[in-house]
Amino acid sequence: MQFHEESLGTYKDYTQVDRKYKYTKILAFCLFAAAAVLPLSAETYVLGGKKGWADVNVRNGITTGKGRFGYESLELDTNQNKADESTDLLLDFEDSVFYDKSGNYEIVSNSMFRSSKAVRGKGAALCRNRGGIVLRGNPVTFFGNESPAGSFLIDFWICPATVDNGEVILNWRSSRIIRDQIVYQVINLSFYQNKIMMVFSNIFDGYTENNGEIDLNTMKSIIPNKWSYHVIEFKEETGSLEYRVDGELECIKYVTDNGHESGTVYPAVMGNAADFELCPAYTGLIDDFMIRRTYSDIPVEFSERQDKGLLFERYVTSGGRFESRPLMFREGTIVDSLRAETRIPPQTDVHFYIRGGDNYFNWTEDYPEWIQVNPDEKIDGLSGTYFQVAAELFPDGAGTHTPSVTSISLDYTVLPEPLPPVKISADKGDGSVTLTWSYSIEDTAGGYFIYYGNRPGEYLGRAAVEGHSPINAGNVTSYTLTGLQNGTIYYFAVAAYSKIDSRITGPLSKEVYARPASR
Repeated sequence: MQFHEESLGTYKDYTQVDRKYKYTKILAFCLFAAAAVLPLSAETYVLGGKKGWADVNVRNGITTGKGRFGYESLELDTNQNKADESTDLLLDFEDSVFYDKSGNYEIVSNSMFRSSKAVRGKGAALCRNRGGIVLRGNPVTFFGNESPAGSFLIDFWICPATVDNGEVILNWRSSRIIRDQIVYQVINLSFYQNKIMMVFSNIFDGYTENNGEIDLNTMKSIIPNKWSYHVIEFKEETGSLEYRVDGELECIKYVTDNGHESGTVYPAVMGNAADFELCPAYTGLIDDFMIRRTYSDIPVEFSERQDKGLLFERYVTSGGRFESRPLMFREGTIVDSLRAETRIPPQTDVHFYIRGGDNYFNWTEDYPEWIQVNPDEKIDGLSGTYFQVAAELFPDGAGTHTPSVTSISLDYTVLPEPLPPVKISADKGDGSVTLTWSYSIEDTAGGYFIYYGNRPGEYLGRAAVEGHSPINAGNVTSYTLTGLQNGTIYYFAVAAYSKIDSRITGPLSKEVYARPASR
């Protein structure tokens, strides 16, 4: 036996080569033979990149950003406030058009601009001492009706350009009728001597000291061009009224008959519905302004973050996750590897997962099992018709940086569809038709399906005793269908299916026809 040197590098007699070279030639021959028997098609499916992320339908803590090559990427969403059932108002300034995320207030007028210099999220509001935002609440809001206010919490971030006396962050003016007399109400928050002064006038029912006015004055000086976090909180259960800056208690007063926690509480009661102004006379930035009809424990361990110039993690340290929809491939597809275009700053990370199967309708959150895979490494034993891809993104320990994923590429292999028979004929019989065809010219065929029906190209037949169309004839080249109606014309076509997986069916042969008749 001899081999041409173009394929095996020698023209010597096979029996005379050394043992090592003989094994090399045998291996090469086996691989060549296997490829001839079962040629495979290597292909790639891409998520992201120029195609975009339409295939990703689950995003928990994930948003879009600018990835490599200018394409849209997926990255961690910023750690920002979310509206819930206790939220009265939320202005997060994330969108180009400002609106209340709780849906309770409408913006009557706006003189502020969006800025990307945010402390939380990607947007803040820039104020230039020109009127700010005027908001009007619906009848169930804090400022929208005359009713007891209950417990409440107001929090926001500011980064003032100046801290001049008289600059105003919040202003609300209204009135109540008490014992047939009009009593004017005021809630005002403004700068005074580089500090904050918060005034509640005639807000707390029954409180008459100092003409019904309660002042909360901060001790900490507000520094221009530096973000600070402010929380004003009233707890109706105890009557405590607090002001905190950067998590530290600046001022506390008990709105009770004895000025202590043990006294009878004077409840907050809002008067007639009136618009309120946010930053009507303020120059600087404001972010995440929120009113809640409750109170909450405010974090107090800020010193370490303050040393780094941070008060909250920009990104949630637990990370986020995205998942693709089930992606449909050809039956018998084998996923070989996953590649990803990423940006992973120091201490951040991305974990990739994939799972697959034949019928995604019975999939659950945990079934089939997700397989963690490393990019560019071979994936073993994963085949099916449907596949799902997921990724978990983790920020650095300080929550200041996020990784991003620009694209994910699945490299996969599909088994070839066997070619149909070249020759096919149909011979009529008494209530029967016998089909004869040639074998597929490819050795990948494991058998043949017979398609039949009463109209050309429509193979919806159900009359044959052997079964409904298509009929699995097995690996034969002749087959007789019985139980057909004499005098009725029938149309037939044959398709080969793969010897590896009978679900992988090739194209149909040419169509033939026959009309059964009694002889």
